[in-house]
Amino acid sequence: MGATGSKLEKALGDQFPEGERYFGLENFGNTCYCNSVLQALYFCVPFREQLLEYYGNVKNPGDVEENLLTCLAELFMQISTQKKKTGVIAPKRFVQRVKKENELFRGYMHQDAHEFLNFLLNELVDILEKEANSAKGSKEHSSPPEKIPNGIHVAQANGVRKEPLVTWVHKNFQGILTNETKCLRCETVTARDETFLDLSLDIEQNSSITSCLKNFSSTETLNAEDKFFCDKCCSLQEAQKRMKIKKPPHILVIHLKRFKYMEQLGRYKKLSYRVVFPLELKLTNTMEDADCEYSLFAVVVHVGSGPNHGHYVSLVKSHNHWLFFDDENVEMIDESAVQTSFGSAQEYASNTDHGYILFYESLATNNDH
Repeated sequence: MGATGSKLEKALGDQFPEGERYFGLENFGNTCYCNSVLQALYFCVPFREQLLEYYGNVKNPGDVEENLLTCLAELFMQISTQKKKTGVIAPKRFVQRVKKENELFRGYMHQDAHEFLNFLLNELVDILEKEANSAKGSKEHSSPPEKIPNGIHVAQANGVRKEPLVTWVHKNFQGILTNETKCLRCETVTARDETFLDLSLDIEQNSSITSCLKNFSSTETLNAEDKFFCDKCCSLQEAQKRMKIKKPPHILVIHLKRFKYMEQLGRYKKLSYRVVFPLELKLTNTMEDADCEYSLFAVVVHVGSGPNHGHYVSLVKSHNHWLFFDDENVEMIDESAVQTSFGSAQEYASNTDHGYILFYESLATNNDH
């Protein structure tokens, strides 16, 4: 443990970022799915800062009932306040809490990192919403409204349409998609908005994130059994449908659908396809005219040839250095090493490290905070 720590400190030397901490996380029997996602979230700086700020606003942490949010905040606090710059931390309480909250993660089976990320973000949102609602309830009987810990003011519900609460988790990760359907008879366009915390993309061999995003937003014709009920025509009609990004998020999380159910096999198979993801990404399929530019800061990598076994590691960019986190182990890597997790052009290749979840931060984020 000490050896890897001192090795990393030597590698960074006087370039070691002021106040930063690089800690590996102990594995409690197949908990690499959790560790890899935690490292990506810890180095999502706006999220980390807001989580620690939230925790700082909790008056007496001892009085607060433990939940997933407090456990995550305590873990991040524990890492960020370590006296040493590097080392290993055991996220025991957090992992116990995850298992308590969700039976899916209770066994020692290989788990899916994307399912875990999804569960975690939705759970954090639920906790923040409940807290804001109970704070609002108690404030309605008291003096002028104070600031709720996550700084949100919810519109009153008397006769006015109640605005959905936007928590700081939403402010980081939530984007809006518009599902547009155009009736081919009367040409009326019906648009339906839906929110997302991450985008799950179908992948193809020898492709790129840009082409996967284009496919995601490509036009699909609804005909035969799939006809669309047009309200204007009052009947089923042929239509064209497409999905566009109406509001891109500050932190864009892209999940590559590498695990595919194969009907003929009756089981899931891992797709080791080569999918190139750039360090700088331009989002062009948005409703806004301007392209949105993003910078890659973390990759959760699935290592292994099948869906039911294998290992997760993460590659993280911090202060312009790339680091490799593999449970307890933390190493400095060259930026070019990120390319080794694009995937394989051949079906059976010796390299089984494949980018699975990509974390991009908007380059415009700083102007918006």
